[in-house]
Amino acid sequence: MNTQTTRKDWVSDQEVRWCPGCGDYSVLMAMQMMLVTAGATPENTVFVSGIGCSSRFPYYMNTYGVHSIHGRAPAFATGLAISRPDLDVWVITGDGDALSIGGNHFIHALRRNINIKILLFNNQIYGLTKGQYSPTTEIGHITKSSPYGSLDAPFNPVSLALGAQGSFVARTHDMDRQHMIDMFKRAWLHKGAAMVEIYQNCNIYNDGAFEKITAKDARADNLIPLEHKKPIIFGKEKELGVILDAADGNVTGGPSVNLRIAKVQDVGQDKILVHDETREDSSLAFALSRLSRGVFEPTPIGVFRDVSTPEYGAQVADQLDGVKAKKGTGTLKQLLRSGPTWTVD
Repeated sequence: MNTQTTRKDWVSDQEVRWCPGCGDYSVLMAMQMMLVTAGATPENTVFVSGIGCSSRFPYYMNTYGVHSIHGRAPAFATGLAISRPDLDVWVITGDGDALSIGGNHFIHALRRNINIKILLFNNQIYGLTKGQYSPTTEIGHITKSSPYGSLDAPFNPVSLALGAQGSFVARTHDMDRQHMIDMFKRAWLHKGAAMVEIYQNCNIYNDGAFEKITAKDARADNLIPLEHKKPIIFGKEKELGVILDAADGNVTGGPSVNLRIAKVQDVGQDKILVHDETREDSSLAFALSRLSRGVFEPTPIGVFRDVSTPEYGAQVADQLDGVKAKKGTGTLKQLLRSGPTWTVD
C-alpha cells in the first residue's frame, strides 16, 4: 500500500549543483511535488540517468538511483524494469545524451514499450561540455562547435518518439510547474514506455532558446494546448485553431495528413480539429508535432499520444512462464551445456 509522503521525503541530502537560474531546478521541484500527489514511495522509485547536466538528477532524489553511461540510461532501465516490474523506473536524459550517442537505445525502448518513463530535458545545446551544438540545435545557430552556424537539421524529439511508435508521448516546459506536474503524473500512470520532452532553458550557453513561445506574455499566442476530446484552439481570445488543410481533406489520418492554423471566425468552430490522444494511428499526432518549424512559431504542448499496447516486460514474463510450464525450471549447469561445448587442455 502507498503511504502519504511530503516533498521533504523525496529530497536527498546532496547539495543541488546546477548553475543558478537553470531550468533543471523547476523540473526537480515539479517531480518531487508530483510524486507526493501521486502516492508514490521512495523505496519503490528508481531514477536512471546517462551523462549531462540533467543526469545529476538521481543525486537529488531520495530514492534509488543510477548515474550510468553516456546515452545508455534506457538500456540500464530496461533491465531493471523487466526484472523488477514492481518498481517505478524513470530515465532522466538530455537532448545530447538521448538523441546522439543514445539514439538507438532511446528509440528501441519506445518501440518495445518498456515500462519506463523518460524525461528528455531539451535545451538545444550541450551544457555540461560547455556549449557545443546538439541534435536539437536550430540550423544556423552559432555555438562553440559551429562558429559559422550549425548546418545540421535538428531532431524533433516528439516526432522521433512518435515515429518509434511510442505509446505515450508528451511535451511540457520548465516555466509552467503545474503543467509539468500534470504531464509527469500522466506518464507515471501510463502502462508502458512514456516520453515527456521538456523545453528547458540553459541560461549559460543557450539562454532564451524558448522565450518566444514560453515567456509569460507570449504563451497564450504561441503555446497550443492539446487536451483530449477538446477542439485545438489557442490565442488570448481563443481566436485561433488547428484544422485539417482543406486541400488535403484526409480526415482518416492517413499518410498525407496536413494541418494548419486558421482563425476560428473564418472557418467556423465545427472545422477545428478535436484532439484524440488515444487514436491508434499516430499520423495525426505526428502531424501535430510538425505543425511548427521551430520554437519561434505556435507550438503544440501537452499529450500527443496515449494508447494501450502490450508492455514488453509483461510479455517476457508470460513467455518465461510458458516455457517453465512446458519444460520445467532448468539449472545453471543445463544452461551452460545447452549449446556446443568443448574441453580446453
